[in-house]
Amino acid sequence: MNWNAWIRQIHRWLSIIFTITVIANFVAMGLGEPPAFVVYSPLLPLFLLMFTGLYMFALPYARRWRGGRRTAG
Repeated sequence: MNWNAWIRQIHRWLSIIFTITVIANFVAMGLGEPPAFVVYSPLLPLFLLMFTGLYMFALPYARRWRGGRRTAG
């Protein structure tokens, strides 16, 4: 697997982790005052999602800037 495929796979797993932490946050809020670690737990996957997402967003522009073309198929 190349570097871009690894980034995409990491981004997918981070999105699953982020979704689980947000659901856990809502469940904890429904049960009363949640502890601070539950409230702030979605932030780490969110920041990592931001970096991997920005990387994937910039890939086509960087490819064009370098002069490379993507082949069909």
